[in-house]
Amino acid sequence: MTKEAATTTPRHPDLFGHPRGLYLLFLTEMWERFCYFGMRGLLVLYLTKALFQGDDQAFAIYGAYTALVYMAPVLGGRLADRILGYRIAVMLGAVLMAIGEFLILGGSQSWLYVGMAVIIVGNGYFKANISSLVGKLYTTDDPRRDSGFTIFYIGVNVGALLATLVVVWVGERFGFKYGFGLAGIGMLLGLLIFAAGQKYYKKEGRPPRPEKLRAKVLGPLTQLQLTVLLSFLAIPLIYLLIIYNDVMGILLILTFLFVGYTLLKEGIGGGRILRDRMIIFIILCLFNILFWALFEQAGSSLTLFADRNVDRNVLGIFKMTAGQTQFFNPFFIIVMGSLFSMLWVKLSERNLNPNIPAKFGYGIISLGIGYLITRFGFFTHNEAYLVPLWIIIAIYFFHTVGELFISPIGLSMVTKLAPEKLSGTLMGAWFLSFSGSNFLGGQLAKLTHSSKVVSDVALESLTRYIDVYTSFGLIAVATGLLVLILSPQLNKLMHGIK
Repeated sequence: MTKEAATTTPRHPDLFGHPRGLYLLFLTEMWERFCYFGMRGLLVLYLTKALFQGDDQAFAIYGAYTALVYMAPVLGGRLADRILGYRIAVMLGAVLMAIGEFLILGGSQSWLYVGMAVIIVGNGYFKANISSLVGKLYTTDDPRRDSGFTIFYIGVNVGALLATLVVVWVGERFGFKYGFGLAGIGMLLGLLIFAAGQKYYKKEGRPPRPEKLRAKVLGPLTQLQLTVLLSFLAIPLIYLLIIYNDVMGILLILTFLFVGYTLLKEGIGGGRILRDRMIIFIILCLFNILFWALFEQAGSSLTLFADRNVDRNVLGIFKMTAGQTQFFNPFFIIVMGSLFSMLWVKLSERNLNPNIPAKFGYGIISLGIGYLITRFGFFTHNEAYLVPLWIIIAIYFFHTVGELFISPIGLSMVTKLAPEKLSGTLMGAWFLSFSGSNFLGGQLAKLTHSSKVVSDVALESLTRYIDVYTSFGLIAVATGLLVLILSPQLNKLMHGIK
């Protein structure tokens, strides 16, 4: 048995065919996503309706916040690899995220930005490292790995579903502060579950040098204490980045260049196979940015589209809130996630499983089809220029199919491509691509807002949304077809990873 296999083989009997630790990480991630998606679902509505920000300003803040949320794991993953270990990093992140949600209850714009900054730091420690822990539960050649990540991904979406059904509804109906408070409570529940289940993944998540973590490195401060202190000192800087969000684009480009250089340097030093794997990783990160920049309109422009131009009456029984329309994405994930999990296993048994680049291509095409469905809005709107609810349901259905082709597969891919010493770093770099996509998504959302003064606002709004979303759809379908055509050549760079 190899050293890696010995250190990653579960020490406890499996449960339903997977390591027991997977289900505890599932529940932890579920409550963390309850926290995050509750916050995300309310943010643009809170900015526009409670703090009276204009659309463009709200989109810019949303884009900067979500970009920083996914940029932070680049550093958080590296600190876990080199200093903290995955277990301590996840617990520290959970504590900070809960604190951040409760700070928002201050009720002002300043308190919102401070809370967002604390959540961003916490997410940096939490997000990349809990995914890395899932990967550590399996040996590198374990055929259950893709299935395990898909199950884990269902946990993500159970949390998102609960967030839209509970947090967003409470926030819109009874006051935003109650929604944000519920999100913080959810994160505390996730922390308790993670702490209670440590025996199932403590070995996999331990610090690289436990004795050094408690050693004093600066006066009376240990390495652990210094790391925590520096984390808190980063909060004012992030606060400023949220306010002066125009600099985010430059910061992201510089960070991408640095991370790309680091990965290529490591790849070249590790030989031809590792070099090629770092190259394909960077290429797929770029396609990932495009996919999620278009997908992440869900929390910004698609939510305002639902607010302004969608008839949200459900069979004449009740009326959904605008934020609750985000419910359809996690709902479809939960319904279809297990089916996709089984699909990959069955296709692998028949040697028909598409390669990873091809899955990216199919996912991007499905995303594009979702946006093209908005064209039906020109023929189906009512006299108030509200399109039927089925249109936004169809958008989320095809977006979810695309997500299932890309997101859980991408997480699994990272853990396969990464050598042991780069596991957290590569996972952080993967989440950096989400950072770029969220910032870009905030800029793209501005395209849906027209500053023209018109006599019929509802008609102008509907026309603008459909025209912009049609452009998004055409770009996505064309890109996805290109990826499919190139997939055989791209797959060669994987050197056998499936």
